[in-house]
Amino acid sequence: MELMFWWSIIILLYIYIGYPLLLLVLPAKKTASDSGDDPASFPEVTIIIPAFNEEDVIAETIKNKLDLDYPQDKLSIIVVSDESMDNTDTIVNDIAATDDRVKLIRQVPREGKTAGLNLAMKQCSSEIVVFCDANGIYDRGALQQLTAVFKDPDVGYVTGKMIYVNSEGNVIGDGCSAYMKYENILRELESKVSSVVGVDGGVDAIRREIYQPMRSDQLPDFVLPLKVIRQGYRVVYQSTALLKEKSLSNSQSEFSMRARVSLRAFWAMWDMKELFNPVAYRLFSVQLFSHKLLRYFAFAPIILVFLASLALIGEGGIYLLALVVQLVLYVVAWNGYKNQDSNNRLVALVYYFFLINAAAAYAFFNFLQGKKIALWKPRLG
Repeated sequence: MELMFWWSIIILLYIYIGYPLLLLVLPAKKTASDSGDDPASFPEVTIIIPAFNEEDVIAETIKNKLDLDYPQDKLSIIVVSDESMDNTDTIVNDIAATDDRVKLIRQVPREGKTAGLNLAMKQCSSEIVVFCDANGIYDRGALQQLTAVFKDPDVGYVTGKMIYVNSEGNVIGDGCSAYMKYENILRELESKVSSVVGVDGGVDAIRREIYQPMRSDQLPDFVLPLKVIRQGYRVVYQSTALLKEKSLSNSQSEFSMRARVSLRAFWAMWDMKELFNPVAYRLFSVQLFSHKLLRYFAFAPIILVFLASLALIGEGGIYLLALVVQLVLYVVAWNGYKNQDSNNRLVALVYYFFLINAAAAYAFFNFLQGKKIALWKPRLG
């Protein structure tokens, strides 16, 4: 039991603290970029926006992209409507009627976001393709910042910085915001030493020529960057390419989203398991193991350290203290669950930590049963 206790503690410390520290001490790689102001040097870009019943946000999203600080003759937009049943298609067609840079593709029958990306890519001819969520709002200079990194021929994929907007002040929004700040720090560190492991998918760009189609059940935010790395290119983080999205505001929606993403991530790691080979992929295999595999399995040492603490309660003060600390954290998390409108950031952080790990545990149970997901409802703010 003592061995289980200490190994669980060591694994958890490595996942959340040791791995970032490891990245800090590794030698950095330089990434060439060019954010010059000469429009002639900007590559042609197609922005793909998958949409399902997005009538409330699609017009604002398209307008935001058309107003970006980028040469108008080098920018086009494809909206892939996944058999939307509201006014999404009508809104997009109305905009397209007055601006030939906008195009609607309707996917029938409904097959999900990944299939929609595959479909839209067949109609792209631009050098660079950008992926955007239907509710994502870009900073005016985001597109320039994304495309500038492709000056480096070793770069095949660029991901920007997502900022969750939480105007209501609730535990889910604050927890999600804190989680993204931590993830963005990791991406900054990973990008400096090798490649980013996993992206958000809302402010991302790829060289069109290296795009590889995915199965409809695969998670594009994870699988596509891995496919890029498998081809010998780097995936890098551009912190100056900013995207704002509203965070979710209730536990059920956030848990469902995290469970869905976790399940698809488990399948992604299974599908791309050759990338865990340190002989072939060296440092990146360590990153993938540390950032994704261990992170998604963090629920296991969390459970084990609690059980070990209970079993060792009479073996020494350290185990009693560990049990007390864990019980306090569980009480704090429960308080966050019962008080969703709380604006206490510590409560939000603790609650969100347990929520995402519970979602991963639930997802792994579904993974063992062979369940897969291709379709889901839009992420609501």
